[in-house]
Amino acid sequence: MEKHKLRNAVLLFALAMPPAASLAQQDPGPRPGPSAAGGAYPTLNSNELEFFGQAFLRFQEIDSVSGTIEKGSGLGPTFNGNSCAMCHAQPVIGGSSPGLASPQNPVPNPQVALATLDGATNTLPAFISADGPVREARFIHNAIGTPDGGVHGLYTIAGRSDAPGCTLAQPNFARELAANNVIFRIPTPLFGLGLVENTPDATLQANLASSQAARSRLGIGGSFNTSGNDGTITRFGWKAQNKSLLVFAGEAYNVEQGVSNELFPNERSAVPGCAFNGTPEDASNMLNGNSASSNYNTTIGTVSEMSSDVINFAAFARLSAPPTPASPTPSTTNGAGLFKSVGCVLCHSPSLTSAASPYTGMGAVTYQPYSDFAIHHMGSGLADGITQGAAGPDQFRTAPLWGVGQRLFFLHDGRTADLLQAINEHASSGNCRNRQNCGSEADGVIRNFKSLSPSQVQDLLNFLRSL
Repeated sequence: MEKHKLRNAVLLFALAMPPAASLAQQDPGPRPGPSAAGGAYPTLNSNELEFFGQAFLRFQEIDSVSGTIEKGSGLGPTFNGNSCAMCHAQPVIGGSSPGLASPQNPVPNPQVALATLDGATNTLPAFISADGPVREARFIHNAIGTPDGGVHGLYTIAGRSDAPGCTLAQPNFARELAANNVIFRIPTPLFGLGLVENTPDATLQANLASSQAARSRLGIGGSFNTSGNDGTITRFGWKAQNKSLLVFAGEAYNVEQGVSNELFPNERSAVPGCAFNGTPEDASNMLNGNSASSNYNTTIGTVSEMSSDVINFAAFARLSAPPTPASPTPSTTNGAGLFKSVGCVLCHSPSLTSAASPYTGMGAVTYQPYSDFAIHHMGSGLADGITQGAAGPDQFRTAPLWGVGQRLFFLHDGRTADLLQAINEHASSGNCRNRQNCGSEADGVIRNFKSLSPSQVQDLLNFLRSL
């Protein structure tokens, strides 16, 4: 319990702590200048570009309860946000969490204003702040002490002008925080994920096997989370728990906005007086309801017009371009070499190759995600106590580092905005006994990292901020 108490203290206050003044090296912060991400994959044909463009607009749709305040409908009864683009916003739509973390991004956490939007009567949880990351909250255990692990919505629709009669109360976050029973997750970026989705299992397996000897010397393991149905590799989410972008989108729509859909058709927290729509709330269209279309009110239309929201959300991610790194400098070139020599590349694989693709120019592409998409034991320091599929309480997918140069918050819970601290948090001392009180697979790499000179550390940080 003391470990979890310390962890919650770190999560709530780490963002307010400046880097130690004694350190000669420091995170240069989010890379300034234009966004190096966003937009469609550059080789798409005109029809694919149209699909991406329409999906991009659908991704920005704002939901209200029944579509009477905003065009989208299905919000609640519990929710963390009212739009996909609200959470996936940094450095542009499709990215990770916004927040007042830098002069380059003076956008406050939108979850703050959402608490009382349209008459809602929610109380702002202690772990949500204007200058902190967008977060979802999960409980480690339920009320009877058995494992929980599920998302508990920050807010309810109670009090909203479009939810008359709903009295659903928020979870008692203050009580659960005091019981050290709350862990957090922040949004993962969506750029370039069509290439990841279309990378064969055999490619991922061969990539992991190619570094087995080097990983073993540093105490690094690694395995894949897999589908319980067909045994294939799952690769999306902080614990690589989701199989496809469609599953990822459908689950997020249901969990984060409370919108039931064809993949997740059951309404969450559908207590009497708080369920206002039939289910699924998001479904394929029988008629084209787009009044701007020449096919308006007919049974034909574009694939975007006739498809559900979740089909469009998945298409937006699938057809998006990967982040573009900055031009190399002597410092970042040296940092790239150090990233390799200390062992970071043993998990953060620099390149993978996609399979043949139905989308123009997206087949047989070698791309640079800086991830092996495997799960690794990260020790008690990062452990969240949650099991998802084959990923246990201290296991996480190697976070892809492409685009990290313009990211604001790091690690699964957004505990820090300092890249140097995020690196050091990879280490976790402890003696393994049935994976209890364990060290991290990254301990050996972090020992190598700490042997670098201050100027070398700075070069490595500069390299990461160039991605």
